[in-house]
Amino acid sequence: MDSLCDNCWYNEYDDEEDVCYCSLVLDEDEYVRLMQDKNKTCRYFRPSGDEYDIVRKQN
Repeated sequence: MDSLCDNCWYNEYDDEEDVCYCSLVLDEDEYVRLMQDKNKTCRYFRPSGDEYDIVRKQN
């Protein structure tokens, strides 16, 4: 089963390091709250879609 991060808009893959990471810019307090959350639910999760998602929202 895929994790929530695997399907997130902010999930980025680094070719050189061969690792995925979150590209969301969080301040220190937000990051600590996210890491200490017992449910590990990310309030910034955005499901990734196809390349036309942004265009659909603009129309």
